[in-house]
Amino acid sequence: RTERGREIRKAFIPREGNYVLLSADYSQIELRIIAELSKDPEMIEAFRSGQDIHAATAAKVYNVSLENVTSDMRRNAKMVNFGIIYGISAFGLSERLNIPRKEAAEIIDNYFSKYSRIKEYMDESIASAREKGYVETIIGRRRYLWDIYSPNHTVRALAERNAINAPIQGSAAALIKIAMITIHSDLKEKKIKQNMLLQVQDEC
Repeated sequence: RTERGREIRKAFIPREGNYVLLSADYSQIELRIIAELSKDPEMIEAFRSGQDIHAATAAKVYNVSLENVTSDMRRNAKMVNFGIIYGISAFGLSERLNIPRKEAAEIIDNYFSKYSRIKEYMDESIASAREKGYVETIIGRRRYLWDIYSPNHTVRALAERNAINAPIQGSAAALIKIAMITIHSDLKEKKIKQNMLLQVQDEC
């Protein structure tokens, strides 16, 4: 998305006039998955109503109307939305946003007070990992986390973050693969000549 990046994109062109390049991506797939896994009513409603999820989060975290959300508020909320998936701490958020740790802690606390089911889901994921030794994606693929039992706090904390993150990231990867197969089958059925060239994260 930088100027250099846009120049690089210009190098990718269809082979000739009868071809086009088509890009398809899932919008906010990881946040949609955590909304589904946690069953958080506030986040689900934001998606169902078609709101800008980062602006909606900013409005809740800063207790302002959507119309009064500033670009800085939205930027901070976006960082929290994605940081939560990776178990971001107040220290980590303060470093990324270059704000005092106290302010970062208040943002995270406000986030969990507004999206309380997400906090419960995260705690439940860690507890389940401790009980079973693994977590699962929505299609049942397991990620074993033996370090969840480690006496070393740092090692154990990483496993706990993975207990939260792995089901979300793994489920997103599974959905993308299913989408790719479905798209390929649909185009094949319509007898459209095509090649799938590249898949990156939530886009193909």
